[in-house]
Amino acid sequence: MDPATPAGSAAAVPSLAELHALGAAQQPAYPDRAAVDATVDRLRTMPPLVFAGECDELKDKLAAVSRGEAFVLQGGDCAETLAGVTADNVRAKLRVLLQMAVVLTYAASVPVVKVGRLAGQYAKPRSSDTETRSTPGGDLTLPAYRGDAVNGYDFTAEARVPDPHRLLDVYNASAATLNLVRAFANGGYADLRQVHTWNTDFVKGSPLGAKYEALAGEIDRALTFMNAIGVDSETLSRVDFHSSHEALILEYEHSLTRIDSRTGLPYDVSGHFVWIGERTRQLDGAHVEFMSRIQNPIGIKLGPTTTPDDVLAYAARLNPHNEPGRLTFITRFGAGKIREGLPPLIEKAAAEGLQVAWICDPMHGNGFTAPSGYKTRRFDDVLDEVQGFFDVHRALGTWPGGLHVELTGDNVTECLGGGEELTDADLANRYESVCDPRLNRVQSLEMAFLVAEMLRKA
Repeated sequence: MDPATPAGSAAAVPSLAELHALGAAQQPAYPDRAAVDATVDRLRTMPPLVFAGECDELKDKLAAVSRGEAFVLQGGDCAETLAGVTADNVRAKLRVLLQMAVVLTYAASVPVVKVGRLAGQYAKPRSSDTETRSTPGGDLTLPAYRGDAVNGYDFTAEARVPDPHRLLDVYNASAATLNLVRAFANGGYADLRQVHTWNTDFVKGSPLGAKYEALAGEIDRALTFMNAIGVDSETLSRVDFHSSHEALILEYEHSLTRIDSRTGLPYDVSGHFVWIGERTRQLDGAHVEFMSRIQNPIGIKLGPTTTPDDVLAYAARLNPHNEPGRLTFITRFGAGKIREGLPPLIEKAAAEGLQVAWICDPMHGNGFTAPSGYKTRRFDDVLDEVQGFFDVHRALGTWPGGLHVELTGDNVTECLGGGEELTDADLANRYESVCDPRLNRVQSLEMAFLVAEMLRKA
């Protein structure tokens, strides 16, 4: 059934034409409308990637975050690629997230809600519609690369044409990724004891291993105690893992919106958790309107230009019934701005009694171009923004609900610093991101141990 006209539903999702009429930012300029329509029609017939009940379960967990009873770890690629859908790549990302989650769970003494930036993070907003490079024939300007959901990364006129058929490729790649994640999460790979062994190996081999050894030892003793009292083996060997992505391309999100047979209400079944980005959060725009109609737990990125009144307006549009777990604010200020910019937003939300979760994206406000020409981030800036996020919440008596981090399980060289002390000269060694720089495996685990110290104080 077309979700635009569900029978008997009071929360009908507007049609694609109605959404585009509102003004839809950051959308592909498809040259062939008939091909777009055919792709949308095909996607409408495809099975859901996730189920409404799973979305509701995640909403319940995020409600616990809003009450200070749980913590979110959301991480994965800046932009997934179709070529990157391999068992090794998926396993590596899942492994580092599980390793981080073990450390954070022990430090926070609350459950950690595990959410991957995967199985859908194939489209990216861009600051410019075009990209210009110098070529032997002179400067060449082509459409910007907007992620594999839209066009190709190769700098050729043919590759950069937006192609709607890529949305079908994204659907199939996301289905394959979710299949792998579910197999790993429930098939023994995520066993807590095994994950702790990986962390023990990391501590032994890390340049800063001695700093983390005490915490790793505490976790080891806790696991020994759990084993001694007969904690069920199945409990330790399985984890709940949820998918998320930015709901950017309206044709994809709209065509994967389905009416739940239990409730008669629409869910975006492209992922469990979807969010609105900094560049698409126009209050009267298409993305806010679309997200206001679906029942998934949703997020919205808030940057330095956000005002306290904006916070209230977003809550009124996206969560009018103030339902716990429905709305998450993801802050992305930058290390130099968070301590000043975040408090007024939290204070306003608290004064109005908003039931929301607050999580920190310490990546997107700290990017810059290195002298070598690579886009990068400093590990110390990323960590400082997280520290600022915790400082603000501690001062206000509110709960720092989680982290939203771009990372990979591979040993890439994309962010400066960390225990490996990566420099600008190191970036060229293994810079593999097609968009923004990610923390590598070592930097991600270092962050987990350092944030664990912040959580203990919180």
